[in-house]
Amino acid sequence: MPPTNSAINRFARQIVGLWLVWLLVLWGYQAAVTARYQVQRPDSALFWTAASTGNAQRPILSDPFMNAQVAWDSEFYLSLALYGYDDPEARRLPQPGLLSSKPLALNYAFYPVYPYLMRLLSYPLGILGFTPIATATLAGLVISALGTLAGILALASWVEQNQGQAQAFRAVAYLLSFPTGFFLAQVYTEGLYVGLSFGCLALLRRHWGWAVLLATVATLTRAVGILLIIPLGWAWIGAVRRQRELSQQLMLQAVALLLPVFVHLVWRFSFWGKAFQAVQQQFFNCGLFNLRAAASVWNAGFLSLSGDNAAAAVYYAIELSAIALGIFSCLLTLRRYPGISIYGLLMILVSITCGTAWSFSRYLLAVPSVFLVLSHWGDSPLFDRVWSLISILLLAMFSALFSFNFWAG
Repeated sequence: MPPTNSAINRFARQIVGLWLVWLLVLWGYQAAVTARYQVQRPDSALFWTAASTGNAQRPILSDPFMNAQVAWDSEFYLSLALYGYDDPEARRLPQPGLLSSKPLALNYAFYPVYPYLMRLLSYPLGILGFTPIATATLAGLVISALGTLAGILALASWVEQNQGQAQAFRAVAYLLSFPTGFFLAQVYTEGLYVGLSFGCLALLRRHWGWAVLLATVATLTRAVGILLIIPLGWAWIGAVRRQRELSQQLMLQAVALLLPVFVHLVWRFSFWGKAFQAVQQQFFNCGLFNLRAAASVWNAGFLSLSGDNAAAAVYYAIELSAIALGIFSCLLTLRRYPGISIYGLLMILVSITCGTAWSFSRYLLAVPSVFLVLSHWGDSPLFDRVWSLISILLLAMFSALFSFNFWAG
């Protein structure tokens, strides 16, 4: 018997309630941990983190308002929201390149949707009378939080249709309590991207136009957003097979499917897209399928497990475990959900072969198969308790590290 409207509404209210409590508890914990603890600097987790620990050398990250929720890449999102790509105070490449007569700002390594939404929302929030940085910070947090809410509602709706309410609620809970789940409520793109990508996947069979639109916006939010054409294309092929003919509606859907591809190509070959690639390669040492560099850095990460740097050993143990969990989860869901699983596998492949060996546990938040598999395994009370204990303890550690401006992925 299908659930009634009242049951669906009650379930949605439970999801919203969980999200609100999670948000308040997480932000409250970050405020408490920074008030109660002191940390020993610098952070030696990676070879470059010691020189970058702390917000004092980043004035744009020094505003006291919600300061625990900004660190690392938040610098660039705030700079973009306030001053645009050519912020005169932004950090830059060491020297000019072929694209510009002066060194490119590092802001070009980041996509525009999230920071420009922050700028747009800052206008009405300006009535609160905060400083410009505080207003942009609040705007970023609101967008991240609402994006996360949209994402968990989409995830719950999709899992409920396929596996039932119990697994849907667990999938949401496991996402919010994932070790790097705190990124969903910081000045980072994770919350918005989860909302866009999970929303796209949930709408594939019901509202094709909206699914394509969300995928298109996602392509200008994160570099991997273009990969959403894989589940979109797979769903379209499935519809053709079911109908056994190429109807006018399916032909229109095929044309619509080209929209995210078109937007991606326009961006990629524009000045902003070329500048993105230049900064990614020259400063962040990251490129598409940079296999030689990837092999080198991951080998160094693996060797650190038995090295003298305990912080690096812990960090890479978690990163390598996250890679194993992501790949294994996608393989387990490949037969039942091929489009979503291939999308997840390609996101993992792009991430681990870009030439850097960090942040993967954060990228895993956008891989749906991970939470489908975890929610299924959570049918076992023993697994549910053990995983929840491990995940929440790691979440506490990572969110505390981020709050103190230590590297957390």
